[in-house]
Amino acid sequence: MTHGGEPLEEASFAVAGSPAASDRPRWILFIGLAVGIVVVDQLVKAWIAAAGGFAVGRPVEMVGDFVRITVSHNQGALFGLFQGSALLFAIVSVAVLGIIVWYHGHAGRSVLVSLALGLLLGGAVGNLLDRLRLGYVVDFVDAGIGSWRWYTFNVADAAISCAILLLIVLALRPDRREHA
Repeated sequence: MTHGGEPLEEASFAVAGSPAASDRPRWILFIGLAVGIVVVDQLVKAWIAAAGGFAVGRPVEMVGDFVRITVSHNQGALFGLFQGSALLFAIVSVAVLGIIVWYHGHAGRSVLVSLALGLLLGGAVGNLLDRLRLGYVVDFVDAGIGSWRWYTFNVADAAISCAILLLIVLALRPDRREHA
């Protein structure tokens, strides 16, 4: 039985002006992932701060020279860009958090979009907590070979970077967003 071209079962659950259940965003995945990222990020940063062997600027080898823990206090943005702008980035971060949540609410039910935005939200909140509490972000993962090093980063930065890569893939391959 159909109603306006739709099966009657689907039409009976749709509310005028609201998306059908299959079009609603995956809030539990989105929020759960964001909370998980924040918790892991803050716990690892607390462990780094409490451990006696990690002084600011002094590398400690973890996986040979390839991965070291080198604590730094980042007063800029992702990868240490725009140093000395922690307050500005704290303000911008609050606006970005609102945009991420709003976009997720309008993005539909794609698992990949929810994953990307959950990673992005968790990373943004993790670094925002540092900026508000300390006036800087604690970075500590130092990867590279010899003098060829990547920027020092943290769990929140890694989540943001993964989210950006996933969003780029989704933008370049919209078919991935629709089938997820």
